[in-house]
Amino acid sequence: MNVADRRKLPRADVELTLVGLGCAQMGNLYRRTSYAESAGAFNAAWDAGIRYYDTAPFYGYTRSERRLGTMLTDKPRADYVLSTKVGRVMVPDETVGLEEDSYLDPLPFRPKYDYSYDGIMRSFEASQQRLGILKPDILYIHDIGSMTHKDKHQHYWQQLTDGGGFKALGELRSQRLTKAIGLGVNEWEIVADAMKVFDIDCAMLAGRYTLLEQKSLAFMDDCAAKGVGIVIAGPFNSGLLAGNRKFNYQDAPAEILAQLDTLNEACAAEGVSIQAAALQFPLAHPAVVTVVSGARTAEQITSNVKWFSEEIPASFWQTLKLKGLIADGAPIPGAGA
Repeated sequence: MNVADRRKLPRADVELTLVGLGCAQMGNLYRRTSYAESAGAFNAAWDAGIRYYDTAPFYGYTRSERRLGTMLTDKPRADYVLSTKVGRVMVPDETVGLEEDSYLDPLPFRPKYDYSYDGIMRSFEASQQRLGILKPDILYIHDIGSMTHKDKHQHYWQQLTDGGGFKALGELRSQRLTKAIGLGVNEWEIVADAMKVFDIDCAMLAGRYTLLEQKSLAFMDDCAAKGVGIVIAGPFNSGLLAGNRKFNYQDAPAEILAQLDTLNEACAAEGVSIQAAALQFPLAHPAVVTVVSGARTAEQITSNVKWFSEEIPASFWQTLKLKGLIADGAPIPGAGA
């Protein structure tokens, strides 16, 4: 496969390259990343043919949007697809510390959750200013769900429903200020809930449908049937499938590490890079339109592009099926799914 190949969102006039660049690292996620490093990653992605870029106000407390906007506005607007997110209003706050929410040296704007009509509109307009781009192609509701909000989930969910958050998104789409709307979340269940009450075009799932977890398969099948496009973020499950010991932002549990050992054995037997398998597997599902991976440097982009284009024999995927590492009914690459 080629990173520059494209798939269209079923319900919207948006074509995404098969690989997108996630820009949380531009916000100094986990460690400081210089502007030069970020620009190097961006330029390497652009030169490789990647044309989908995702950011959010939360990343670096507005730093990522500012950096990415500066880079993108040097490019022809028709040549790329941009997504950002709403759901947090960034409020000036001089008490922001040297590290907040895993971002180092965040800018002095503290996030305040607000999924109401006014909150969505304020967040969107502020993103327009930071990005220097009037019409982001995709707008995601960021981090709604019980995983993020715990006992406050119902309060924020009501802001989206009764408080007009979904209404605001619908107006932005109908006014053609964005082409597609959806959710950018860590849990597939909240996307299923949203689909029952609002007409979304797509959803960005961080993890949840990867080589290491496919409990969302029935949901994915439902999205394919209903024309809701899925953007897979975090295909390495926070890095576990790329060489570290983190799984979905936490230390990997023993059962996942055992699963990883079996995956590594299968990869070694077939001469397959586990990173290549991780990037290529999700795209076999008909609901998936792109896989988004973060990168801090040009070298990481080069590695991702190489893994994505690696030839993987059909026998490898069959081996994973036989070992129970891929769920029954999950499409596999090259099987005509």
